[in-house]
Amino acid sequence: MKQLALDIGLASGPTLENFHAGSNAQALQHLRLAVGEAGAPRSPVPTYLWGEAGTGKSHLLRAVYEGLRAQGARAGWLDPSMRWPTAFDDRWSAVLLHDVHRYSEAQQAAAFNWFINAIDPAVGAPRWVLAAGELPPADLPLRDDLRTRLAWGHVFQLQPLAEDGRRAVLHRQAQERGMVLTDDVVDYMLSHFSRDLGSLSQLLDRLDGYALRTQRAVTIPLLKTMLQGE
Repeated sequence: MKQLALDIGLASGPTLENFHAGSNAQALQHLRLAVGEAGAPRSPVPTYLWGEAGTGKSHLLRAVYEGLRAQGARAGWLDPSMRWPTAFDDRWSAVLLHDVHRYSEAQQAAAFNWFINAIDPAVGAPRWVLAAGELPPADLPLRDDLRTRLAWGHVFQLQPLAEDGRRAVLHRQAQERGMVLTDDVVDYMLSHFSRDLGSLSQLLDRLDGYALRTQRAVTIPLLKTMLQGE
């Protein structure tokens, strides 16, 4: 009987605690203060994060969303995959707008509606708006009224991690999965693949799954074999 490899080293989800800040410490601290404690009032001043792919925007927005949920708070979430956005919900304590540079006209209309209702609600106190995109507010390919509002509050440019930061993140993610990731494998990943941290994390996910299925140690030959079979 063939034994099944059990993935007991499941990686934890994105949190503010496991975000490797590097030169983005100011933005991280701002988000920590904004999320605060359960029941604490949130600043009504909106926040916008921008930076190239792989700078951690997705990690931070999902970490904030999960952090609010852990406190029992509800938050509205909109990203480009949601073709039919819902109406603003008065029960939300915050609104999160992800990858705004890719919004369709319908999503832009919904985002503007959410923004206005969050800042000037019919019921309750103003809500916090956290948005993210790859471009600074002035360069976003969005309708003027939404673009200008995204620039109203706190704006942070996220910087890519330096190589030592990328290495530290890959080793930490491997440790969370129960993987033994040697320096030579990390060297190979950084020299032969996109240095975008999001892409590297996805590659690590695939490598972890392949190693579990084949019940082999994570090595450069294993990585090459995996890629040749795709």
